[in-house]
Amino acid sequence: MTEQAQQIGGGRRTIGDFAPKFAELTDDVLFEDVWNRTELAARDRSLITVAVLVAGGDADQLAFHLGRAKENGVTETELVEAITHLAFYAGWPKAMTATTVAKRIFAA
Repeated sequence: MTEQAQQIGGGRRTIGDFAPKFAELTDDVLFEDVWNRTELAARDRSLITVAVLVAGGDADQLAFHLGRAKENGVTETELVEAITHLAFYAGWPKAMTATTVAKRIFAA
């Protein structure tokens, strides 16, 4: 597998003052450990994460991870196509919500 950029979380920065243990787990376990394992490329992890967030209707987290996916080499076209595909598996309303989030994030 090719060398990839180190994935870094922002838990301490965003929620550290309110939920320090959750922030620690986000940064040290989820990002430092899981996201940086070499068995899957960060690009693949991003596609998987976006798919799960769309399927779960998790719009707030989706907004962050769409940006992370672009940083990890997934194109806007690929992300829109993934959301379109997921409409038939995760549900139309969830895909519509995800499309609205993506449109806002990509325009920023």
